[in-house]
Amino acid sequence: MILRGIFVCSWAVTALLPAAALAQPVDFPSRPIRIVVPYAPGGIADILSRVVAQPLGTLYGRPVVVDNRSGSAGHVGAGVVVNAPADGYTLMLGTIAHNAAYAMYSNLSYDPAKALKPVILVAESAGALIVHPSVPVKSVKEFLALAKARPGALAYGSAGHGSALHMAAELFMYMSETKLTHVPYRGSAPAMADLMSGQVQVIFENIASGLPYIKAGRIRALGVTTLKRNPSLPDVPPISEVGVPGYEAAPYYTLSVAAAVPAEIVRKLNADLDKVLRMPEVQTRWNDLGVTPLGGSPEDAARKNTRETERWSKVIRAAGIRAD
Repeated sequence: MILRGIFVCSWAVTALLPAAALAQPVDFPSRPIRIVVPYAPGGIADILSRVVAQPLGTLYGRPVVVDNRSGSAGHVGAGVVVNAPADGYTLMLGTIAHNAAYAMYSNLSYDPAKALKPVILVAESAGALIVHPSVPVKSVKEFLALAKARPGALAYGSAGHGSALHMAAELFMYMSETKLTHVPYRGSAPAMADLMSGQVQVIFENIASGLPYIKAGRIRALGVTTLKRNPSLPDVPPISEVGVPGYEAAPYYTLSVAAAVPAEIVRKLNADLDKVLRMPEVQTRWNDLGVTPLGGSPEDAARKNTRETERWSKVIRAAGIRAD
């Protein structure tokens, strides 16, 4: 009877403990973590992943490895994460392609909304409409006039179907009633390389990636994709003010895991990543890159994904964008 009483008492105390206390993951992480970047090295997704990986590894005392897996507009890398063990050791730097702009596909091997779970919002960046110096325009209005006079003659590069670069261009064409020719790449870095060589004439690139080449005069920025001017390009006006009223395309990035990863591990990763995003040395890197850190809870990330999916699905349907 005494032993039975002790058992009942222990059960009662346990039942009173908060669920969060009972759900704390045991010894996580106990081995290296991998962040899959679903694009080629050198682009903004790759850069952001590396900014986060180093301090997270220091915090955990274990390596955090960046693994570039490009292909199929970012969906090869997503497949790696979806099919990895659901233990929290494999994350992905998610972009609009995985978070919101997948309505253009009808036969993906996975359902991004169901197979991936956002851990945290990492950052938001600004983009710019950039042209090769050979394009004879100096403003968005001149660019619009040229594009309308020569439908489809100007080719724009992107990081692949559904990428932020692709969607920014598609939104621009839809709102301005112009036609550009899409040339998808396996990441923004190879697209930028071909822009500078003149293989493509246009790109809607992240300012962080394009800024060194803009400053060097190798490419020309005509307008920024946000509603306000960007401190990194103070003399470049928003596209919405100089030709396409209401235009806005601000890429954002998440870190996500497979949907089956336990909630307690997602909470652990979220808390630690949120701490990393706010570290002074990381804040300095955000400023240098011209991106805005976000952070917050997994629920914050899920809500933003829902809002952006609704927004971009409307654009995809209205513009008839297909990537199959």
